[in-house]
Amino acid sequence: MTKEDLIIQTLHNSTLTEELRDAEIESLARIIEVKDYKAGDVLVQPGNDRLKNALIILASGEVEATANVGGEQAILHLLQPGDLAGIITFVGGNVAQISATTIAKTDSKVLVLERSKFESLLNTQPAIVYYVMRGIVRHTHGIVRRMNMQSVEMTNYIHQTGGRY
Repeated sequence: MTKEDLIIQTLHNSTLTEELRDAEIESLARIIEVKDYKAGDVLVQPGNDRLKNALIILASGEVEATANVGGEQAILHLLQPGDLAGIITFVGGNVAQISATTIAKTDSKVLVLERSKFESLLNTQPAIVYYVMRGIVRHTHGIVRRMNMQSVEMTNYIHQTGGRY
C-alpha cells in the first residue's frame, strides 16, 4: 500500500472526516505526513514539544495513552486506527497542558497533520477546516462520554448500586 493510499484509507476510517466529500479528503491528504514508530517509541509526553501543534491520527498498529496517577502509570486508552492524539496543542493549547504519554505498543504508522499546514486551507478551502474541527469536537466528546460512563460504573461498583454488583 502506498503512503497516499494509507492516508486516504485512514482518513476514511476517522471521525475527523465524517462530513467531508472524497475530493475534500484528498485535499486534506496532500498536507499530511506519515511517520513510522517502533514498539516502545514515545509519540507524545508531558514536557516534550517534538510534535507540538500537530494532530496525530493512528493509521496502523497499537498506540496506548497513559498517565501518571498516584505515582503509577495508568492506561487511559488503547487507540484504534483512525483515533486522534495531540489534540490539545493542535487546537492551540500549551505544551504544559499535556498530561498523557502516548506510546507505540507495536510498530505503528501515524498520520501527522501540522496545524500551520492545516490553517493554510482557511483561505482556499474553509469548509474543510470547519468540518475537520467539528470532527475533532465529536472525537473529544466521545472521550468525555466514555470517561463519564466509566466514572458512573466505578461509582456504582463502589456503592454497590445499579443492580449489577
